[in-house]
Amino acid sequence: MEKTETLAEHRPPGTTLEPQRFLINERYVNLIVISTDQFRQRPQHELIQTGEKHEECLNKIQTGLERISSKKLFRWSHQSQCVPHAVMVSGVPGIGKTTLMQKFVYDWVTGKHYQIFAFVFFFRFRDLNRLGLVNLEEMILHQYPHLEGQIGDILQHPERLLFIFDGLDESIYQMDFISSKLSNPKYRTHFGEILNNLVRQSLLNGCSVLITSRPTRLASVDTGVFQRIAEIMGFLHEDRLIYFNNFFGNKELSKRAFHYVQENDTLYTFCYIPSYCWIICTVLSMCFRAQPTNSDQLMTLLPKTVTQLFVTFVSNILANHSQNKDGGHTAQKLLTSVGWMAEHGVMNHMIVFDERHLESFNLRNDKHLFSSFMVESGQSPDVDYTFLHLTLQEFFAALVHFINYSPDKLQETLDKAESYKDGRAEILLRFLCGLSDSSTRSMLKPHVGELSTKAARDVITWIHRKDGKPKEHKRALLNVFYYLHESRNKALVSRCITSKEVDIIDVPLTPLDCSVLSYILQSCRETEEVHLNSCKIQSEGLRKLIPALHTIKNLILYDNHLTDSSCPHLASGIRNNQTLRTLNLSENNLEGPHFSDLMAALTTSRIEELQLPYNHLTDSSCSHLAIGIRKNQTLRTLNLSENNLEGPHFSDLMAVLTTSQIEEIHLDNNHLTDSSCPHLASGIRNNQTLRTLNLSYNVLEGPNFSDLMAALTTSQIEDLHLGGNNLTDNSCPHLASGIKNNQTLRRLDLSGNNLEGPHFSDLMAALTTSRIEELQLLNINLTDSSCLLLASGIRNNQTLKTLDLSENNLEGPHFRDLMASLTTSRIEELHLAGNHLTDSSCPHLASGIRNNQTLRILYLSGNNLEGPHFSDLLAALTTSRIEELQ
Repeated sequence: MEKTETLAEHRPPGTTLEPQRFLINERYVNLIVISTDQFRQRPQHELIQTGEKHEECLNKIQTGLERISSKKLFRWSHQSQCVPHAVMVSGVPGIGKTTLMQKFVYDWVTGKHYQIFAFVFFFRFRDLNRLGLVNLEEMILHQYPHLEGQIGDILQHPERLLFIFDGLDESIYQMDFISSKLSNPKYRTHFGEILNNLVRQSLLNGCSVLITSRPTRLASVDTGVFQRIAEIMGFLHEDRLIYFNNFFGNKELSKRAFHYVQENDTLYTFCYIPSYCWIICTVLSMCFRAQPTNSDQLMTLLPKTVTQLFVTFVSNILANHSQNKDGGHTAQKLLTSVGWMAEHGVMNHMIVFDERHLESFNLRNDKHLFSSFMVESGQSPDVDYTFLHLTLQEFFAALVHFINYSPDKLQETLDKAESYKDGRAEILLRFLCGLSDSSTRSMLKPHVGELSTKAARDVITWIHRKDGKPKEHKRALLNVFYYLHESRNKALVSRCITSKEVDIIDVPLTPLDCSVLSYILQSCRETEEVHLNSCKIQSEGLRKLIPALHTIKNLILYDNHLTDSSCPHLASGIRNNQTLRTLNLSENNLEGPHFSDLMAALTTSRIEELQLPYNHLTDSSCSHLAIGIRKNQTLRTLNLSENNLEGPHFSDLMAVLTTSQIEEIHLDNNHLTDSSCPHLASGIRNNQTLRTLNLSYNVLEGPNFSDLMAALTTSQIEDLHLGGNNLTDNSCPHLASGIKNNQTLRRLDLSGNNLEGPHFSDLMAALTTSRIEELQLLNINLTDSSCLLLASGIRNNQTLKTLDLSENNLEGPHFRDLMASLTTSRIEELHLAGNHLTDSSCPHLASGIRNNQTLRILYLSGNNLEGPHFSDLLAALTTSRIEELQ
């Protein structure tokens, strides 16, 4: 009870004050714990990857993702379909694994849960590392000597025992959890084998085991033996505020600090980790205590990047140390030794150090300053040391290159850090780049002297060589953006990012990533195109990006989980950007009350192309679309495909088409019916700018289809798509009328309809007087009997260049009439794929090819031309002008 009822908070660094203690029930802040099975090898630094998963997790929690509280860890698991006896809890350093275990034990001690356990044994791997060969009884008694007289009886009831092992990543033994052969609790071996067999249930069958670990260690572990795998994701947004209130104990000060952090995406994002919260709160309290004379001076003291956060943290420790000198090494010498040891640890995945490491790096335990950076545990001679936080270790690993500069060592570190595929050195590299900024370094000057400007130049040269165009994958490009962001060097950004296009397609971006990208875009005004397809940026990420988009010419936000709530942010970006010409918002979900904001902003923009397919837009959006279009004179292309615009307000959209300057509109797959044809007709009839109209995959067949075709006669349309509209032979006279009296139409797509029948002749007759150059008739159920009609249309048309008759059934005696007409046509491209043609058609194909001097492309795929007459086709090929034969 005494060991678990209080939480100890680190003493203020650089001071001689004792650590503060609080009752765990008063100070504990809930953590997100979720089920997971994603312990594969990670290509990124675990802190960065967990940050991304944290943002994803927040969104899922809001839509019903179940969180696992500590009292549910040994309850029924849907994942493994059983009550677990072996549970693994993962989490990055500082996220609260040990604190969660302490709360778990405290709640058990106070009777809140798991009273099925009579004994809970808590072990730290760091302590177990010091044990030699032991048996299970000895391992328990080493930690709990007062149980010596009872241990035999205790082990007789394994179902009432819970073993907690904290910090698997600190174990000196590589455990695979695969082999299990130990069943005797008195057999002496190393603790790793004992643990392995407890988990596998070959030792103390029926006992329960709970293990914690960093994610990196689990990449090499067979986790299939665990019936529940959980990951700690840190604090929710509201939990961060609770932590700040607890830390400051002053609502006004807490509010000021939290507001500042909220405004700084870099700091706020890292606040999901409790230990980061402590560091950030510690630094901010130091800045507020400095009593700056005005708000501007305060802003210069407050950190803006992660590098500046740790520089402020360390400089305050050193400032306190200089007031409390205790005869130790100078700060510079100590930081040099600490730094080289820290770097050795980062490069070798080492976070626990002992006296031998201190000796090899000439590091003397300066009781005051040393203990401000490192935590000591264990009893002499078995003493271990860890940094207050892994990120502090990474900071010192970078700082040492500026305190004790060696060009060869720095280059070696840069090369090594880049070579690691597991991302272990990503944060180290960011710190190196952050320290290249002279104003950031200057904060340490009073305590350690001038930091190396040569090291800064070397790092800047290294960044510059990366030139913002990594050859590997787009994730590497995002890393470069982070390096540049930490450097705070806008001139360097301009020199590095020379391309007019930024492309991060298919890389999931967190709000923090978007903030970094925003900084890059604002620093580099030459960028014209930003491609963020499938980046899952959502509304919060978009909000971070908007300030940087006012000079962008082409913005692609395809498939980004944007919703109606994103529209005000989009509207702001459009309204303040007079250079934007192309905006692609395809495959989002923008339908809703705020869609009107986006359309209102369209009225003052200079956008020429707007892509809105797959946005769940309905008829109610048509009025808003109408407002945006009516007052915009620059829009030329509008894509509204794959929505659901059919309804009474569709007429509003068509009405404004008459006064717009739109040249291309896509309305395919919008559930439009025959009742929409009068509105379509009205829009087309009175518009002289429209050149392309796509109405494919609607259901336009019906009595009003004639209105649409009548309007075609006075339009300027050159490209008309009517594929997949359930059109039948009855529509052919109306189609014929529209085509016959229109001299602008050049491309007509009628694919996927059912036009075979007696009126098909009307359509072919109209073809003879049209100016059509491309006719798509694939899959319209034509048969051999249509070949005569096709022949008539082709023979007397001198403009047709492309004819697609694929996926019909033209085999038969009249096929030769179609081929005969080919000899006098101007056709250059003919598609006859999938037409059930056989060897008997080859002489007719040969005749058509032989006597045609314009044909360049012929598609015959998906037929059955094998036979004695195939040679006729090949012979005719020798005298043809064909360039491509399928």
